[in-house]
Amino acid sequence: MSGRLTVIGLGPGDPRFLTPEAAEELGRAEFLFGYGPYLDRVALRPDQTRLASDNREEGARARAALEKAVAGAQVAMVSGGDPGVFAMAAAVCEQVESGPEAWRRLEIRIVPGVTAMLAVAAAAGAPLGHDFCAISLSDNLKPWEIVEKRLDAAASAGFVIALYNPISRARPWQLGAAFERLRAHLPAETPVIFGRAVGRDDESIVIRPLAEADPTLADMATLVMIGSPETRIIERGELPPLVYSPRFFGAKP
Repeated sequence: MSGRLTVIGLGPGDPRFLTPEAAEELGRAEFLFGYGPYLDRVALRPDQTRLASDNREEGARARAALEKAVAGAQVAMVSGGDPGVFAMAAAVCEQVESGPEAWRRLEIRIVPGVTAMLAVAAAAGAPLGHDFCAISLSDNLKPWEIVEKRLDAAASAGFVIALYNPISRARPWQLGAAFERLRAHLPAETPVIFGRAVGRDDESIVIRPLAEADPTLADMATLVMIGSPETRIIERGELPPLVYSPRFFGAKP
């Protein structure tokens, strides 16, 4: 059997978010590459080999997986959420573009998964019911000035904004700076959703108005979602509120 590389999205955490296609592809693999905590989610058989690496070694990880697949192995590259959203599918494509010709002839499949913003949106209600966008707050791979331009454009255009990579130990200030920038464009009461570890046992959903949004409510396991001026909150007494964006622009309550 010729070699093959499959890039697989594991979803946001709990096994119930793993798609049947992803589970089938995991079962076909001889070698599984990925960031250690993501590989920890996969129940490996004795005949499967686990090859973990640090989260900052995406390029090297992709190259190693491609080399193993070109040598004839059945290889899986695992990624949290969806592999095409700020994740390993793009890292693999980058290496294929710049690598040897043999990598371009390799069979490569991308298997989608449930990305964090969809899991957080479902846990909160329907905040993505109208136009939305996703922005990574990490400035490791792009200048912060570009992040600022995109925040300004998205907020002024009325998009709901899903913020990936909002904060980390190495990047403690970006989320606060983003909130300040968004306050220049959006009403003070705009809902902000802090979705932490959605799909895991320690899942948490916290909702605050933009005027009171506190960066310390987020950590590396959090996705932050900023509503648009159209986004609403339905209070339901003792039940959790529903946050949603009407499908019709300018719709009246």
